[in-house]
Amino acid sequence: MLASAEVIKKSTVVFGTSGARGLVSKLTPNVCGAFTANFITVMRESFEFDRLAIGIDNRPSSYEMAQACAQMCAQLNIRVIYCGVIPTPALAYSAMQDKTPAIMVTGSHIPFDRNGLKFYRPDGEITKQDELSIVTRNHLFEPVTRLPELTTNKIAIERYILRYTCLFEGESSDSAKPDSLILTGKRIGIYEHSSAGRDIYRQIFKQLGATVISLGRSNEFVPIDTEAVSADDTRRALDWVNEYELDALFSTDGDGDRPLLADEQGEWLRGDILGLLCAKTLNIDALAVPINCNTAIELSGAFNHVIRTKIGSPYVIEVFNGIGKDEANKSLNTDSLSEAQSASSALHCRQGTLEGAVCNKKGTTQAHVAGFEANGGFLLGSTLYYNGKQLQALPTRDALLPALIVLADATAKRLPLSALVAALPKRYTSSDRLQNIPALLSPPLLEDAKQNPQAFLNKLGINMLEHANTSLDDEVNSAELNSIKTNTLDGLRMYLNNDEYVHIRPSGNAPELRCYVEASSKQRAQDLLSSVIKSLKKTLSP
Repeated sequence: MLASAEVIKKSTVVFGTSGARGLVSKLTPNVCGAFTANFITVMRESFEFDRLAIGIDNRPSSYEMAQACAQMCAQLNIRVIYCGVIPTPALAYSAMQDKTPAIMVTGSHIPFDRNGLKFYRPDGEITKQDELSIVTRNHLFEPVTRLPELTTNKIAIERYILRYTCLFEGESSDSAKPDSLILTGKRIGIYEHSSAGRDIYRQIFKQLGATVISLGRSNEFVPIDTEAVSADDTRRALDWVNEYELDALFSTDGDGDRPLLADEQGEWLRGDILGLLCAKTLNIDALAVPINCNTAIELSGAFNHVIRTKIGSPYVIEVFNGIGKDEANKSLNTDSLSEAQSASSALHCRQGTLEGAVCNKKGTTQAHVAGFEANGGFLLGSTLYYNGKQLQALPTRDALLPALIVLADATAKRLPLSALVAALPKRYTSSDRLQNIPALLSPPLLEDAKQNPQAFLNKLGINMLEHANTSLDDEVNSAELNSIKTNTLDGLRMYLNNDEYVHIRPSGNAPELRCYVEASSKQRAQDLLSSVIKSLKKTLSP
């Protein structure tokens, strides 16, 4: 017999920003079995269930890991609904309909030599407290030596397609043709690469009337990172939009919870800008977003409440559930604690227990609740009505919802995507990452930077050392350190003059150091990021 807690501890596989991640070589059948056993044990403390849904991405290692999870389910008398290759939000959505837990085998955007497990409760994504419980429970189990063949059940994919095709039935940009489809006449490219949802997306866009051009399909896994779009993918977007005369180009990361959407000029929309446009169109009242999202969110004036969180969907969901409100209040852009408390109360919800957060068919509402991340994954925290139809809450990252809502809005307004972006406040974010940074290097670097940010900025070649003149973050969890205004909610965010900032933090999923900058022009943001990345490489070099 093996002890699950000991197996997990020895594996070095740990929870990151979202999900348990590690090298494929460490995610052995027994390790996957140990995580599965502990997850089921924790879920049984709060829910009754006899089934569990499992899905995978297109990584070479994912199917065998799913087999190991399934074998552990068999040991615990849990029937497995194997959904095959599927986007993470599609698996989560279907499991919530059935009120069953789910496990998604995916490493999301990280390199293919790594992988991971994402866990879902019957009512949505697990919390940070759930993560702690999963790694500390101890279950004795038989070694996982027999890996069963798995038969794919298509119900989750069918439900996900129906969620969005039904949402736009009868909607048209031409009031004289009420039965025409919302994307009729639009040319949409699908950058398929190895995305788990590549075949689903093509089907959905076609059903909504678009002419779909499939592009860039790959039989090898491609680790697309929507926060750090590669130079090759930047070039591809420009080339494809021009060659195929596209109105938009859509893609996602590997497991389909982070979107990439390029406009008719071949410019990729940053994920938080896409999220902002989607939230405005859905008339969201209360919004939870991580600290690294663009400040155009507040400057737009579109939302009654904006709460800033640590980076990662579990922190956004904690706000939805009213768990992390004390921490979130510290970073809320409001004038009083009472308003912050009111916002946190408005965000308190979980699907099935919503009170006063669901609009009726006449459109009246107390609070529409949502969140999104800088990578573009959109979390719908409350059920609402759109186009006269009910859109159920989906409190986990989803790539498809923001893309479809924004494309539909642009079509209805007879505007190109670029025009929607141009109407937003002029704030520009650039981000990148330093890869293969040993885990031991980042903490001391950040600690030194926090202790003396002025010296750290000097190392980065930045001479703008006066206090930031921004008004947005005057009340945001800041400390005056050596005359440089900082925010340490997640990593280190340093405010410069001219409303610019530099933000660095270690990735929670891989040995990487993430860097974000924001400025009032795109070129300035790109130049500042390039300079910072170059200096960080020099600082971290042996």
